[in-house]
Amino acid sequence: MQRVLNNIDYVPTVFDFGPLTLTDEQFESLARNHPDLNIELSAEGKLIIGAPTLPYTGGPNADLLIELGIWAREDRTGKVFDSNSLFTFPNGAKRATDAAWVKKERWNEVSEIEKKKFSRIVPDFVMELRSPSDELNTLKAKMTEYIENGVRLGWLIDPIQQKVHVYRRNGEVEMLNDPESVSGEEVLKGFELNVREIW
Repeated sequence: MQRVLNNIDYVPTVFDFGPLTLTDEQFESLARNHPDLNIELSAEGKLIIGAPTLPYTGGPNADLLIELGIWAREDRTGKVFDSNSLFTFPNGAKRATDAAWVKKERWNEVSEIEKKKFSRIVPDFVMELRSPSDELNTLKAKMTEYIENGVRLGWLIDPIQQKVHVYRRNGEVEMLNDPESVSGEEVLKGFELNVREIW
């Protein structure tokens, strides 16, 4: 059962079915029949069910997505995805990041049928925004998983500690302490996010 943490957010519920695993069709049916829930699947086959995002964290999430979207519309080299977009990673996990960006050429190579599913494509860039109920180590583990599965650049934005953890495809992790902004580097050329507005 989910519980309220400090009346702010909800702790996800995790179901471990042991040796049994959901097929792609079963997972897709479950997710589509319960659009009010945030559902993910770990590489180990654990079903992770979260509540919808509350306004407390939904507002900053929207701000991040808007900034990325404005840059992407002007840059025109890739496509932005929101937190409702599930991607199937090579390790079998089905994950939805708070924001993601995929290079246009790579997205265009995905078949039209696959685009209408939980696409088997790894984003080039992902963002995660820590909410009050998120365990930092859990988010760090997710970020590591993203990089190990092919994400080129990832930001874990932590407004609680006012830090940004930058994950790069070479395995390097850089922690920025209360930075004014963070750069998209070579992956998102020309994109600078003013994180002070998130704090």
